[in-house]
Amino acid sequence: MSPTKQRVLLGMSGGVDSSVAGYLLREQGYDVVGVTMKVWPQDCISRAEDKCCGPQAVADARSVAHSLGIPHYVVDEADQFERLVIDYFSSEYQAGRTPNPCVMCNEKLKFGNLWSKAQALGCDYIATGHYAIIEHHADRAVLRKGADPRKDQSYFLFSLRQPQLRHALTPLGAMSKPAIREIARGLGLKVAEKVDSQEICFVPGNDYKAFLRSHLGEGEFHEGGIYDLEGNFLATHGGIEMFTIGQRKGLPGGSAQPRYVVDIDPLTNRVIVGAAEDLIAEEFEIDRVNWVSRENSEEPIEVTVKIRYAHPGTKATLSPLPDNCARLELHEPQKAVTPGQAAVFYDGDVVLGGGWICRQVALAPA
Repeated sequence: MSPTKQRVLLGMSGGVDSSVAGYLLREQGYDVVGVTMKVWPQDCISRAEDKCCGPQAVADARSVAHSLGIPHYVVDEADQFERLVIDYFSSEYQAGRTPNPCVMCNEKLKFGNLWSKAQALGCDYIATGHYAIIEHHADRAVLRKGADPRKDQSYFLFSLRQPQLRHALTPLGAMSKPAIREIARGLGLKVAEKVDSQEICFVPGNDYKAFLRSHLGEGEFHEGGIYDLEGNFLATHGGIEMFTIGQRKGLPGGSAQPRYVVDIDPLTNRVIVGAAEDLIAEEFEIDRVNWVSRENSEEPIEVTVKIRYAHPGTKATLSPLPDNCARLELHEPQKAVTPGQAAVFYDGDVVLGGGWICRQVALAPA
């Protein structure tokens, strides 16, 4: 079926990826409409020029849209971003978990709230510059890893539902970053050499602790004690929000071997520390499981699971549990399986689904 006359709402961050995505879609015959989400409040401390949520992003996106000859709009999503992403980010740390705001932003905003705006503009699809492949079949959409393993972002899209995926386009999925930049240079786009952001867009300097202090206020931190696995008190701490599983810095010394955070108990505000080997897990559970490219499995299946974005993936047996949960038994034990992070499971390069890593039973004595 020819895409001629089909309209696409393209999320434009002002970076090279979404810019080239716009060019590719236009060349494929789509009627492309560019949109940039304004997600920063006026007092946002991360309103820097290199942020995809900052004012410079709007200027760059508008310039690219003009160069490509496509219309460009700005939509104010600051209130929704605050509620759906930033508040989630803060509350997860307060609950002793480590959040993944990019997954939430994709699900709730980029492929969520934006779809209603796309429909109002008569669009058939939403498109982004993600490095992932979405295949459209008669009965469902299949999400696959991006062709460039160094840039693959399928992990961040695991929580999208079928209705979202079936209206989504990711034109960069089969391409590499160098090829994207080469196209941008050929088009004379000023964003061709723009550096990729390696940070959470609303956390300046990647200092999430400073961000939490600014956003929550010192009075909202959950102070408590640091204990070893035997229940011995070691020191006080200024808030469980300051710790993540696997963390080594900021812990009391005096030990013959390095200490690491191995558990965070939000009920008692305890931070539990242990040795490196105490971080190793053979199995864990996930909740809020979303099956992406296949129906919910009722029987155990063999998968490859990524326990964080930068994780290479490891073989596991996935066993469904009641209430949209599952257990993952790792064929090779892994370090620092972190509550709050996404565990995304694959069959080859196909994203089967994913869920959120649960906190296990407290390691320290009561």
